Amino acid sequence: MNLEFRAAGAQLPLALKHLIVAGWTGRDAAAIAHHIEELAALGVPAPSQTPLYYRVSAPLLTMADTIEAVGGASSGEVEPLIVVADGKRYLGLASDHTDRALEAHSVAMSKQVCAKPCAAELWDWDEIAGRVEEIELESWIEEDGAWVPYQSGTIASIRPLAELIEGSRIDELASDGPVAMLCGTFGAKGGVRPAGRFRMEMRDPATGRKITHEYETVTLPEVA
Repeated sequence: MNLEFRAAGAQLPLALKHLIVAGWTGRDAAAIAHHIEELAALGVPAPSQTPLYYRVSAPLLTMADTIEAVGGASSGEVEPLIVVADGKRYLGLASDHTDRALEAHSVAMSKQVCAKPCAAELWDWDEIAGRVEEIELESWIEEDGAWVPYQSGTIASIRPLAELIEGSRIDELASDGPVAMLCGTFGAKGGVRPAGRFRMEMRDPATGRKITHEYETVTLPEVA
């Protein structure tokens, strides 16, 4: 099934072959430690190394405005999205929605069980590569009927994307078909927590361009 991306005003339908979730990608050692600590508070074990590259099912990437998750312990994370297709790279926006309860037992499995919402718009990598670290990302969650700031930062807070591209071997995988990679996130204001609605935005301060996406999480009953 194709994902109907848009790039430079044109439709870019892609049948994604591989999907990667890069984890523990913070550039600042203190920021990584903070993220590990906030997840440790949820019972998540520390990573074996940083960064890590989790392979998940390609159909998990979705442009839907509603996803479903079992139980009430899942939450989103705003992340830059790299897409490689037909020898070209693009930059987009996605949420690494994750089951936090399962994460305490296996981070890899927690990544696999949740859809990964993304925006349809992509930016040509060659147009923004020289200033990619200036790109700003922000997210909000809905709490008590109001939108609350949840995350914010620039791509400069994440390991250089060129380093993640090399470490993930995304270009090699792309020889088999289109590949996408979520590239890591920032700490959550007030701590990681679930919310019924998640809103995210990516801004290019040099041009004023924005990419946005918003989605709702429908909670399915956890039947034992």
